[in-house]
Amino acid sequence: MKLTEKTIRIKLDLVVDKLINLDSPKVKETIPTEGGEAIGMFPRDFGIQEWDWPQGVGLYGLLKLDKHDKSDKYLDFLTTWYKTNIETGLPSKNINTTAPMLTLANLCEVITNPEYESLCLKWADWLMNCLPRTKEGAFQHVTSANGDRQAVRLNESEMWIDTIFMTVLFLNKMGQKYDRKDWIDESINQILVHIKYLYDKKSGLFYHGWSFNENSNFGEVFWCRGNSWFTFGILDYIEEFNGTMNPGIKRFLIDTFKAQVNTLVKYQAESGLWHTVIDDTTSYEEVSGSAAIVCGILTGIRLGILDDSFKIPASKAIQALCNNIGKDGTVANVSGGTGMGYNVDHYKNIIIAPMAYGQSLTIMALVEFLNHI
Repeated sequence: MKLTEKTIRIKLDLVVDKLINLDSPKVKETIPTEGGEAIGMFPRDFGIQEWDWPQGVGLYGLLKLDKHDKSDKYLDFLTTWYKTNIETGLPSKNINTTAPMLTLANLCEVITNPEYESLCLKWADWLMNCLPRTKEGAFQHVTSANGDRQAVRLNESEMWIDTIFMTVLFLNKMGQKYDRKDWIDESINQILVHIKYLYDKKSGLFYHGWSFNENSNFGEVFWCRGNSWFTFGILDYIEEFNGTMNPGIKRFLIDTFKAQVNTLVKYQAESGLWHTVIDDTTSYEEVSGSAAIVCGILTGIRLGILDDSFKIPASKAIQALCNNIGKDGTVANVSGGTGMGYNVDHYKNIIIAPMAYGQSLTIMALVEFLNHI
């Protein structure tokens, strides 16, 4: 298939339609009563209706598409989604349930809704003053507890790479919007402390997490989607500053990004995707992480951070994404929710199922590719 604007638009329409109508897959019916989390069986993760991180990432894809097209095509869907969830009652505040706040903060720039504004402000304040911290003040990766919307799993003294996308982007967005230097500075601190403990200088890749209790990176696994949260998220983060970021910090973040991308392209599979354990070719090729990675690479090219030589692996990856979009718009080969693992088998055994973030990250990659056609 030739990658023209027409073919990309056709694929986009299919993926978006599937996203906004995404329901729980049949696989949900087989979720075991015990041990399901070990293979990515989190019931709350499926579909587009719930307020949690998979859906939060899903909404962000629609926002990105509307921004690119300078339209409000999905504004009604987004506002209805938030209205419904707020009316029916929000889950507990934690790292993952912060993800939908990023899109909501952006929506408040195009609609006037004091309730939404108030929720964003209160949530940002909660991150600053109530969210548990690890040593050195990192956001502890508190998550939703499986089966209870109001309960949380503390993951005591743990840092996860996911936090950068799920939480830090929102805090920085709010800091920029309301000129809150304390919020902006805290977002910078979180980015730097996560790089300090999760970036592996020898490989150029990121570990999934760090435990201060164990003083270790758990299984020292280079998980694809985990790495992609940085590849994609860090450029979104930098762009939000609109040129006001401290030059030294900006250079440090860009250099880290470039080092990671240089390693990632070396591990790209022949198909154009990346394996779910990046440096383990026996692990399956995974689409959601691959989509976020190529979105980051394409953004880097657009911003002049990466040179044109990266267009070759990027085009190869976009072709692979298109090959994984079904006739009904379902993005295939997306891994389910992935908790912290102590060995590669944990990541290799995560279930594959249609997920909102798989749809959304594919949308964002295709939208960014439109800038290069």
